[in-house]
Amino acid sequence: MAYDLSKGASAPQPEAQVFKGYVATVTLYADRAEIKRKLMGKATGARDCVIPLRDVVKVLSKEPTRLVNGYVQLATEQDRGQLRIATAEAQKAIANNSRTVLFTWNQREAHAAYLAAATAGVRTQGGNPFG
Repeated sequence: MAYDLSKGASAPQPEAQVFKGYVATVTLYADRAEIKRKLMGKATGARDCVIPLRDVVKVLSKEPTRLVNGYVQLATEQDRGQLRIATAEAQKAIANNSRTVLFTWNQREAHAAYLAAATAGVRTQGGNPFG
């Protein structure tokens, strides 16, 4: 691919990365994450959403196991109250959050790849992915 380095030309944008989770697909761009849910994913109350990476205050995650699904959540200011609660109710709130993508045991490679890419993306946008 040839690059136009003349004055006024914009730098080439990296390709979008796509990660398939349980009932949701994430497309990660340099500046945002777009989460699209299947009908079953919307049944829990979570909706499709676009998350600017500069708005992410913390990247929360849990690895999937054979018994329990894992997740990656791009937490924003709207999630501040939920970040302080550590109960079963909070786990339910995380699963129903529009900024959370669940991953099954068979999707653990996609989980790890999305977590790494999202963390790097938040860091690139000037944020601290670890809060």
